[in-house]
Amino acid sequence: MLTILGFAMIATFLVLIMLKKMSPIAALVLIPALFCVFVGKGAQLGDYVIDGVSSLAPTAAMLMFAIVYFGLMIDVGLFDPIVKAILKFCKADPMRIVVGTALLAAIVSLDGDGSTTFMITVSAMYPLYKRLKMSLVVMTGVAATANGVMNTLPWGGPTARAATALKLDASEIFVPMIPALAVGLLFVFVLSYFLGLRERKRLGTLTLDEVLEKPAGSAKAVKDTEATEDAEEKETVLVGSGAGAGSRDGKTGLGKGTPATGGSGTDAEAEADDDGDDFQGLDPHRDTLRPKLLWFNVLLTVTLLTAMIMELLPIPVLFLLGAALALTVNFPHIPDQKARLAAHADNVLNVSGMVFAAAVFTGVLQGTGMVDSMATWLVDIIPAGMGPHMAIVTGLLSLPLTYFMSNDGFYFGVLPVLAEAGAAHGVSPVEMARASLVGQPLHMSSPLVPAVYVLVGMARVEFGDHTRFVVKWAALTSLVVLGAGILFGII
Repeated sequence: MLTILGFAMIATFLVLIMLKKMSPIAALVLIPALFCVFVGKGAQLGDYVIDGVSSLAPTAAMLMFAIVYFGLMIDVGLFDPIVKAILKFCKADPMRIVVGTALLAAIVSLDGDGSTTFMITVSAMYPLYKRLKMSLVVMTGVAATANGVMNTLPWGGPTARAATALKLDASEIFVPMIPALAVGLLFVFVLSYFLGLRERKRLGTLTLDEVLEKPAGSAKAVKDTEATEDAEEKETVLVGSGAGAGSRDGKTGLGKGTPATGGSGTDAEAEADDDGDDFQGLDPHRDTLRPKLLWFNVLLTVTLLTAMIMELLPIPVLFLLGAALALTVNFPHIPDQKARLAAHADNVLNVSGMVFAAAVFTGVLQGTGMVDSMATWLVDIIPAGMGPHMAIVTGLLSLPLTYFMSNDGFYFGVLPVLAEAGAAHGVSPVEMARASLVGQPLHMSSPLVPAVYVLVGMARVEFGDHTRFVVKWAALTSLVVLGAGILFGII
């Protein structure tokens, strides 16, 4: 019964948010509370929620201060060179822009933190997508999938968890997987190329000068030059290398336009947010720039990331210290500090609120025993004849399991059970560990991953729209990694 209720709870959550019948925060709270009553453990709901909140509190703290820190770095101009380099490569060509999104996300993912990757990627690419009326779900989908492949780095989390759970060395798991992961990343770039071609076919191609000079009009104005005659907008929106629309208020370079939902399917993905052109790009003349402190901010960021990789302190503590130091040095006056914190308050509140709401979901799943029951059922239904192929089975199971449960739940709860079953048929633990990494491209878009809310929140995309778009492509990327692993004899 617990197994059925567990799957039913997850399915209900996904259906409601994808159909936009409930907001993600409301669904994450109310649906597990209702199912907790169905299980007959409504009286323990408070304990489950407190346990879930306690387990996710460090993550929420990390995200809060990471958003503040990298928001400040965007404000002071640390990432402006990245924007300029991407613009130079993209040349206002939708195909190049989508490929550039994947490339940027993959490069930034080297720090091992998904939230950092999404903040930098969206900050750099969002103005360009908005200006060209490109599909924002393409941006979020490509960024999430590229980050999912790179999330397998030893300091990214999953590899370390697999190594710990099976008492293996992380390098023993990761290094042989590099060829398969490289194939997976190459597939993401190929996918980005074809998605970009589709966007190019829909929108056409402009020169960078045309993008910087044309007034913001309707979606058709981007594709048809004749439509610009009817455009009534008098503002000139510069992307990446010019002043944003409206007055320069010194706020972050993120867009301020009407939230775009991205839509679903080909038609919905093509919908343009015609009234969302009043966004502000990365204005090179914004009041918050601190060019004299560039090398201090570079050194601070490199030190922070190095300390994070070396695990000198817990990540929430590192970002807390980094945010406080960055705020104090770059904005020594109290009113300026208050203004910077206020500028990023929306993102902080949205993401931290989502994390604590997810704590209800995970708390009920764990506390009621649904996760354990679901895992046991899945292991039990594996036919005995599949024993010698348990590594492949584990790779396939990693797709749904890492999507529907946390990495901790999968690697510490399910993987050891699967590894024992594999060992009984001569499959080595290291093969099982490698196979368990296959599902990470899909995992990064799971509703239980806090970083994905940073991605969709900053990109102004509905979570349900992102899910509808990305699941098929992320799952296909995972299968490509699994196929390459089998082909290379790694799995």
